[in-house]
Amino acid sequence: MNSQGSEKKIEEISFGDSKYYTNRELSWILFNKRVLSEARDKQIPLFERLKFLSITASNLDEFFMVRVASLKDMVNAGYTKKDIAGLKPEEQLKQVNEATHELVNLQYSTYKRSLIPLLLQNNLRIIEHHEDMQAKEMEYVDQYFMQNVYPVLTPMAVDSSRPFPLIRNKSLNIGALVRKKDGNGELEFATVQVPSVLPRIISMPSVEPGIQSVILLEEIIERNIHRLFLNYNIECASPFRIMRNADLTIEEDEAEDLLKEIEKQLKKRQWGQAIRLEVESGIDKRLLKIIRHELSIHDEDIYRIDGPLDLTFLMKMYGLDGFEHLKESGYAKPQPVPELPADCDIFEKIRQGDILLHHPYQTFTPVVDFIRQAARDPEVLAIKQTLYRVSGNSPIIAALALAAENGKQVSVLVELKARFDEENNIVWAKMLEKAGCHVIYGLVGLKTHSKITLIVRREEDGIRRYVHLGTGNYNDATAKLYTDIGMFTCSETIGEDATAVFNMLSGYSEPRSWNKLSLAPLWLKDKFLYLIGREKKTALAGRQAHIIAKMNSLCDKDIIKALYEASAAGVKIDLIIRGICCLKVGIPGVSENISVRSLVGNFLEHSRIFYFENDGMPEIYCSSADWMPRNLQRRVEILFPVESQSLKKKIRHILDCELKDTVKAHLLKPDGVYEKVDKRGKLIYNSQLEFTKEAKAETEQQEWMAQDRIFIPETHQES
Repeated sequence: MNSQGSEKKIEEISFGDSKYYTNRELSWILFNKRVLSEARDKQIPLFERLKFLSITASNLDEFFMVRVASLKDMVNAGYTKKDIAGLKPEEQLKQVNEATHELVNLQYSTYKRSLIPLLLQNNLRIIEHHEDMQAKEMEYVDQYFMQNVYPVLTPMAVDSSRPFPLIRNKSLNIGALVRKKDGNGELEFATVQVPSVLPRIISMPSVEPGIQSVILLEEIIERNIHRLFLNYNIECASPFRIMRNADLTIEEDEAEDLLKEIEKQLKKRQWGQAIRLEVESGIDKRLLKIIRHELSIHDEDIYRIDGPLDLTFLMKMYGLDGFEHLKESGYAKPQPVPELPADCDIFEKIRQGDILLHHPYQTFTPVVDFIRQAARDPEVLAIKQTLYRVSGNSPIIAALALAAENGKQVSVLVELKARFDEENNIVWAKMLEKAGCHVIYGLVGLKTHSKITLIVRREEDGIRRYVHLGTGNYNDATAKLYTDIGMFTCSETIGEDATAVFNMLSGYSEPRSWNKLSLAPLWLKDKFLYLIGREKKTALAGRQAHIIAKMNSLCDKDIIKALYEASAAGVKIDLIIRGICCLKVGIPGVSENISVRSLVGNFLEHSRIFYFENDGMPEIYCSSADWMPRNLQRRVEILFPVESQSLKKKIRHILDCELKDTVKAHLLKPDGVYEKVDKRGKLIYNSQLEFTKEAKAETEQQEWMAQDRIFIPETHQES
């Protein structure tokens, strides 16, 4: 068929039909199932499996606090607009409830039937119920309770003079029904919060040689709860945990002081509407009835759990000593960046050419050193940076404060609306202001999610601008766990754009034109649609067309529609999407040329990379943005080109490695299910492990060359 015929055929297809799209919430649940599949994979070391199960639990908490809470708000408000897949909020909520109940059951069958027995086989015994202890252990637990736990607890009874207490979001509590010992009076409700300030996992004295036993704090409290209500008999006691709506509603236009408004809203987060109740499966019906009534919880929002509530404690279990043989040993610590040796002049190195950083395989230290050197350098005039999420004890914050104290012009945009990091960011914003930095609190109605640093330096030939751009946060802690791309450059055109970005953020008007950077919400979406459309036209003309796109999530309808059109035109499209994907594959005439894979490994895949073949003249971009409406329309995001041929080669290598992964890759099937790659007849290839090996080999080569230069005589080197 000729180009015109193909184009006419494409025009006849309704690519926007809801049947071609998957609901984003249900797609997220499929993502968490992929994480859970790692916890169920017998090929993975046992303690790594514990870690993956813990991650599924923390993921689910955030999903309820934000996404499920948002759906409930829509239903309560009578909102009936259909989503991308044609579902009303009420229909979404019903399907999400069914899917999450199924997911939780799978979590606990994994924990009880698979992991607990395997831990015991490997000499780690988790005492699931306090009744299962031996006499020596009971004695230890009771003593531990009186010495360490009892002084911290605050038991709370409910009667006519004491109302039902406020139960904090995500807190673990033990509810009890009690009756006065004299036998008079009715059953009364009482509760005690399991204190988060104490360790939840308590190691026990050994009663069997070679076996380490641990018990959870709530079991110790439940065993000793009678000591908290001395004049009462305990009829029953059981742990419970609630999840509250934590989606902040901030009227930014009306707020006189955004910082104060967010501080006020943060306090409300602890006491938002209860949207999920977790209880032990054997809880007394009378006790459950009281809790359910007081919290106004519907039956479908109650999760009856056969096991300990809140599996996030398994992440702490991972840190237990003596079980290193049950952990993954192939992942080395982050390696040095060859182009930036220790104690080098970073500015001089950047002048020699653009430098690419691949975290966590390569260390984040050069990014910190970039700010530190600038803070001390007398020739540096100004430092400007955006901060979305930073670590608890951030060296970058310390370096920015030092720069201000040294008289530099320091401007920092601290995004106060970074979800669940608001409190942390408020602390840093105040500290930076105190040090003399000019702090901007984001833009009204938009989150600033871009990752950019600009350093203005006076040099012999005039003012030069040095820029760092990245796909991940300026967080030295998560940089060891998340895969991200960063780039240093002193390109004049990118430097001009970086200045324009900060002028726009601090209140000046947007420039009439940009050189290299593309920004959301201005025209980033249009840029992506243009690039996808160009590949479509190239394919229709019978020339080389190929798209490879790596991101966290894909749910923007216009982007998906454009990908469908490109696929129908013959463009080969390879998508590497860790989380949500609302696109469907294998639809005849629509998405037959599209493949979707999700990588779930030891590191969280976080980088956003976009490759466009462009008829043999490839263009490669990296970005802070996913293909989601919020990134493209409601956030300040940056897309930057990678133009150096050597760096392009490195990026393409990263994409190629991930496309041939046969260990951590899950492939999306036409029926909407993700399956692990069938390894039969294929090379066993773990891309994350390969990147680790490559970074280590590069370091060893650099060290060998350095030694070579030291020990081999100069004359011999010349020959």
